Amino acid sequence: MNTLTIRPVNLSDDNDISVIHQIYSHSVLNHTASWELSPPNLAEMRQRVHNVLVAGYPYFVGEMGGRVVSYTYASSYRPRPGYRFTVENSIYVAPDLHGQGLGKQMLGALIEACCAQGYRQMIAVIGDSGNVASIKLHQSLGFVHVGTFRNIGYKFDRWLDSVQMQKTL
Repeated sequence: MNTLTIRPVNLSDDNDISVIHQIYSHSVLNHTASWELSPPNLAEMRQRVHNVLVAGYPYFVGEMGGRVVSYTYASSYRPRPGYRFTVENSIYVAPDLHGQGLGKQMLGALIEACCAQGYRQMIAVIGDSGNVASIKLHQSLGFVHVGTFRNIGYKFDRWLDSVQMQKTL
């Protein structure tokens, strides 16, 4: 197995943005991590990455054997200034590599970067209480369950919970 190399996303690299778009599109169409119903187009995905970077949040891709296979980023938990020391995390892994520990490596790097930038809390908003892998991933890195909103989202013809987890940085 190749080693995962984690590096900052390169907005100028069409491959980075293209693979991020592919991974996210697959997730939107097949999973409940995101509650979008249709994937954004490539231009919108590029704009989203740009917005995270311009706001000063960390955004990383993971490469194995020269192939981008995962990405993670932090973003504002809420827009009000009182929340400025709290971030929300997002992690996505190529579908053929789920369950191999890449998410844990990616999230670990993101936590380190957020600590270095002075953030105090990280929030995980997990779309679906049935996403046991994501819940266990976050628990393994010290996140604690702080609440579940029951049946607040609707996707794939079913109601979904939203699990909230928190880590003090």
